[in-house]
Amino acid sequence: MTRVVLAPDSFKGTIMAADAAAALAEGWASVDSAAEFVHRPMADGGEGTVAAFAAAVPGSQRMPVTVDGPAGVPVETSWLLLPDGTAVIDLASTSGIELLRELRPWDADTTGLGQALVAALDHGVTRVVVGIGSSASTDGGTGMLSALGARFLDAAGAPVARGARGLADIVSVDLSGLRSAPEVRVLTDVTNPLTGPRGAAAVFGPQKGLAPAEIPAVDIALARLAALLGLDAELPGTGAAGGVGGALVAWGATLAPGAAEVATLIGLAEAIADADVVITGEGSYDGQSGDGKVPSFIAAVAAESNTVAMLAAGRITADADIALFTASASLTELAGSSDSALADPARWLRVAGAALAESR
Repeated sequence: MTRVVLAPDSFKGTIMAADAAAALAEGWASVDSAAEFVHRPMADGGEGTVAAFAAAVPGSQRMPVTVDGPAGVPVETSWLLLPDGTAVIDLASTSGIELLRELRPWDADTTGLGQALVAALDHGVTRVVVGIGSSASTDGGTGMLSALGARFLDAAGAPVARGARGLADIVSVDLSGLRSAPEVRVLTDVTNPLTGPRGAAAVFGPQKGLAPAEIPAVDIALARLAALLGLDAELPGTGAAGGVGGALVAWGATLAPGAAEVATLIGLAEAIADADVVITGEGSYDGQSGDGKVPSFIAAVAAESNTVAMLAAGRITADADIALFTASASLTELAGSSDSALADPARWLRVAGAALAESR
């Protein structure tokens, strides 16, 4: 009997991690009906972080909250209250790029994340875990900090505009009304600094709609913001989520590798050590996937126990490190096109699961 651990990340915007795991298991079972499956859906701080904690911690409660989404439109979402009084919040569900109908590189902001944090603080939580992947903006976390009571002012002493648009106008920062931070742990899947060629604007700005010619101005504005907040702009992880990582550090938070934190919580290493095969995956497995993303993390854990690691991804790019896996399956290739794969990811994940079982 083959014991298979299913530990995919969500396929951003198309299927959640738990549903992806179920589809992979169904596909594998169509080939190997005697297989035993252990479901360990993963997250690395992006979309699905709250869901991963909710699935792993008995007694967790979803706490509904209405926030200003990245475009300023109200969003109905929730944060998670764990039995020990910890709040789990993910940026993806409050200020995430999937909440936008169209990219808004200059005006999208993180006010919603700050409002969710305020709701958790008002509830009396003693600890906060924040996943900050999948952001829609490059506002340096100013929207979040503003919701928490900070004020970002221009030369006339007036509040600046929201989003990246207001960054260049910031002349002073008033933190006198900023809420005190409890213990805050930030889950992130990137180690980029706030500024420079590997910074928030240069690397992630284009994903949020910034044109190449616009990046230098935003980078300079982020450097000025860091100076006003007393933040080291070279600190790894401060560039995560358009600078939200840095803003949270300035608030007193600690940055942590998202995949490793979630894996510890759900007992992933122990499950993989007892398995013959682990299957992981994500929407796009590419050259950046080796830098703290779920698939590369899973492959490393599997290598420690000599467990076979396999990959199922929406697409696999030419620069991706496939050598980490014994076998891999691209939904795009199986479906014949990216449009077909995106239209019915569960179907093609079942096909991928069967293909991986046949390669065993």
